[in-house]
Amino acid sequence: MNELKEMDELFDRLFPIMRSITGVGVRETIRILQEYIPLEMEGIPTGTEVFDWEIPKEWVIREAWIKDEHGETIIDIKDLNLHVVNYSEPIDMWLSLEELKQHVHTIPHLPEAVPYVISYYKERWGFCMSQNQLDTLPQGNYHVYIDSEKVDGELNFAQAILPGKSKKEVLISTYICHPSMANNELSGPIVAAFLYNRLKQWENRELTYRFVFLPETIGSIAYLSKYGQHLKENMYSGVVLTCLGGKEKKLSYKASRNNESPLNLLLQYLNSKENPNLLIRPFSPLNGSDERQFCSPGFNLPVGQFAKMTYGTYPGYHNSLDTKESMSIEALLDSVNEIENILKLQELNGYYVNKKPYGEPKLGKYNLYPDINAPALRGRSNNTNIDNRQQLNQILTLLSYSDGKHRLLDLIKNYPLEDYKTSIDILKEHQLLEGPFYEEKGLF
Repeated sequence: MNELKEMDELFDRLFPIMRSITGVGVRETIRILQEYIPLEMEGIPTGTEVFDWEIPKEWVIREAWIKDEHGETIIDIKDLNLHVVNYSEPIDMWLSLEELKQHVHTIPHLPEAVPYVISYYKERWGFCMSQNQLDTLPQGNYHVYIDSEKVDGELNFAQAILPGKSKKEVLISTYICHPSMANNELSGPIVAAFLYNRLKQWENRELTYRFVFLPETIGSIAYLSKYGQHLKENMYSGVVLTCLGGKEKKLSYKASRNNESPLNLLLQYLNSKENPNLLIRPFSPLNGSDERQFCSPGFNLPVGQFAKMTYGTYPGYHNSLDTKESMSIEALLDSVNEIENILKLQELNGYYVNKKPYGEPKLGKYNLYPDINAPALRGRSNNTNIDNRQQLNQILTLLSYSDGKHRLLDLIKNYPLEDYKTSIDILKEHQLLEGPFYEEKGLF
């Protein structure tokens, strides 16, 4: 089965699940994802203090509907799980239309959309429907019913780690707490799962990759309460994946608060020199996702964010218009491809050390000093345009600046970053270069 079909099937399995920040929906989502990626699920009990927050009780929702005086169903979460305010209190009573309207949420400027509304930390009950439907309700009495409760339980998250040669880690984080929305909920977990399997196939993985699936905000705060110190000591870079399903939309990167993040530097270079279609957004705590928690001052982790149709910029944001049809599975596959390529370049963009630094190595001894008209050097890639002179230029540059103090980005001249891989591989094969390293070596 190809990736596109697998993504499509995974989407259809995950979309109907009633998710929230806690409960069976999160666990069911993780169990399905475990069929694709070896996630280890963990839980933090209700009432546990996590920094300035406390793990809430689990929300259990069984039924939620509104019926008219004749017993006809107006809305029911069996038809659309956005119809109930997430974390609603239970209710069973009759209301007049005017009383009902005080507990119904709509989006007047999007009259066909049913909004996604939450009330995690304040006790209330409510329903959501389209403005068009609300406007058609006749005067009369309505039976409102929500069968829910809040119980002691736990907040769940899950992670999987792909080890590399270096203990330095790249965090790939995404959230699994929204009910049935496509771009704003499922695009991140699906891209993360398939990205994991791409990276798993890399023959020579340099960095270690930590994939984390958690509820947004409270989940990342809970995760940091347990793993924050480990991340501070071991993280190289990180990224939150969200809203990656936009049709014909450009991949964009929201920079981390830490300006020296390796991904910040790499993406700024690619945007200015090689890929102007890659958009860079500045860090801001006023919007976004879990990068705000990872970048909070006490941690200041180098975590950015990848997105296409970003939050608040498209009609389906946080409402029922966010469907599979409003994005595309093909866009998710494109996101996997683009992010994988960026991560490959990040691995290449390490520190290198010249193993024969005292004088220039006698390159002719290694058949690395060709005539300008000589055939292409051994090791030339079939899919590159590297000629003899270009490769020699790269080799001389690498040997001259590979002192353990310069990342590859600091020394590349005139050629795309990816083009240096062949020259690096040849020098390593001849024991003239070692690396990449992901911390300064400073040997000379």
